Amino acid sequence: MLFSSISFLYYFLPIVLGLYYIVPKQFKNLILLISSLFFYFYGEPKYFILMLISITSGYFHGLWIDKIRNSKYAKIPMISSIIVSVGILVYFKYLDFLIVNINSFFSLSISPLYLVLPIGISFYTFQILSYTIDVYKDEAKVQKNILDFATYVSLFPQLIAGPIVRYTTVEQELSHRTHSLEKTAYGIHRFIIGLSKKIILANTLGEVVKIFGDLAEKTVVFYWMSAISFALQIYFDFSGYSDMAIGLGKILGFNFLENFNYPFISKSITEFWKRWHISLGTWFRDYVYIPMGGNRVSKLRWVWNILLVWFLTGLWHGAEWNFIIWGLYFALLLVLEKYFIKDILKRLPSLISHLYVLFFIIISFVIFNGNGIVDVKVNLMGMFGFLDIPLWNFETRYYLKSYGLVLAVGCITSTPIASSLVSKLKTYKYPRLIMDILHPMIIVFLLLIITGYLIDGSFNPFLYFRF
Repeated sequence: MLFSSISFLYYFLPIVLGLYYIVPKQFKNLILLISSLFFYFYGEPKYFILMLISITSGYFHGLWIDKIRNSKYAKIPMISSIIVSVGILVYFKYLDFLIVNINSFFSLSISPLYLVLPIGISFYTFQILSYTIDVYKDEAKVQKNILDFATYVSLFPQLIAGPIVRYTTVEQELSHRTHSLEKTAYGIHRFIIGLSKKIILANTLGEVVKIFGDLAEKTVVFYWMSAISFALQIYFDFSGYSDMAIGLGKILGFNFLENFNYPFISKSITEFWKRWHISLGTWFRDYVYIPMGGNRVSKLRWVWNILLVWFLTGLWHGAEWNFIIWGLYFALLLVLEKYFIKDILKRLPSLISHLYVLFFIIISFVIFNGNGIVDVKVNLMGMFGFLDIPLWNFETRYYLKSYGLVLAVGCITSTPIASSLVSKLKTYKYPRLIMDILHPMIIVFLLLIITGYLIDGSFNPFLYFRF
């Protein structure tokens, strides 16, 4: 069930929130658990039992870790938890990829299983792993109430597409959380803003990418237009979903951490990855990179650490070679920044360093969005004029005029320009009063527009379901 759907907005969510606020405090987690399980079952009935198995495994491994934490065998349950969780993920997400590549490399004919990827498995697997590892490190208390633990793993606001919420973030709120009109109002605001980013911006930009893919006659300019549109689409798609998750969390009394912080204003690739998909980056940093020694090792070992982490980051996104290349592409850029161009970047004018980041980020998303290595190669050749195509034609001009406004709005709203302007105006009395009056009207207006889009059945994919 998509957040950006009539069934969620006008049926599921009102019923859940109505029940949630009616029942006494001691039953709120039960309502959340039942609602979250129904939410997942509705969208993924085939693999519903798989998520229950993962929840049960994480819960009992946590108890096992806590029981023998002071013995010489304390690592065994933690390692067991990693093997089970990663094993399930590898089987359902990567086994067919391994079979296809083994067949290709060794000229074999092993039949793939053609497994359908369970929705959200990468997200809830990482949440369970963060819990068991943190319990082992004594950074989180073991959760002895299986209903509360199941609520944490299956919580519907962030279940299928993140952000990756660590147990330590919501540990206290699972049993003691507060609700207020202020939190609810902020949650509604944040949810509608995220929904607007998804429906109005991401979906419209996605139309550009789809039109480009269907065009028989392409141009160099349209290759770039499509690449920029996809970079903005995936940003508004995923950051919009994160906004919706954070907003729903606030309404329900949870405080999820931010997952995006205007990444396109970065002046280096290193800074970009501190601002983009923050929950994933910090997960790999804390559970893979630092345990391997981080940057407190020799230069060669550090390069190996970076390569491995970014190989895994790419692989996390999907069982395709273009995702692996995408991850290693960033590893190479990060190594180059650290050892060769870091000082140069510091001396460059801000505009040049921004353009440097945007150029390499756009190229990265061309790799990310490719349908195989050959498709990536063709797209890059098209962008740089190595195909026998014109620079510009009538169709390109037509679509640029048709979608130029949304591209411009997307570029502006992907930066903090608008929010900074609003914050500055709020320092003055009368502009603040006007904005306080207009704010709820704007939110209602956006919801009406979104509802119109959804009723109309407009183009409404969700990119991160594939991960």
